[in-house]
Amino acid sequence: MSESSLGPAPGFLVWRLANKWRVAVDRAVAPLGLTHAQYSLVASLHGMQRAGERPSQRRLADHTGLEALYVSKLARALESAGLVERTRDPRDPRAVQLALTEQGQTVTRQAIAVVQELLQQLLEPLGGLDAPRTRAFTDELTTLLDTPLAPSVLNDESTQGTTP
Repeated sequence: MSESSLGPAPGFLVWRLANKWRVAVDRAVAPLGLTHAQYSLVASLHGMQRAGERPSQRRLADHTGLEALYVSKLARALESAGLVERTRDPRDPRAVQLALTEQGQTVTRQAIAVVQELLQQLLEPLGGLDAPRTRAFTDELTTLLDTPLAPSVLNDESTQGTTP
């Protein structure tokens, strides 16, 4: 029996779930003027600020898993929308620190409430947000996210002379 007849591959399912979530969050936060990526940035920034941090763009990139250049682009767009303030770090003039504006805090709190409701819907089949199955699922996802992936190098005859 081939692997394809056993059902969808785990990587495919992870990809599908990630896309389902991104689309759902995009639709849910669009009325607030945000995209999923922007939501990820402001929600993370909100949590970090509540913990007393004023993170740099690099720190926020590391926290969210987004590329630093993409975080910079998102931060500039959020600054133009009046939601984020970007300032030079006095300890490192090359670094840019981020903070939510008052308007950004208001919009972010609204967005978090909307996304929490959406998350509850998504996790309902597992028993809801606080269910043991959800905690186990979260633990499994954390394990996978904490596992570093090294890019494989294809070095066989089938790839010789081809360009990616």
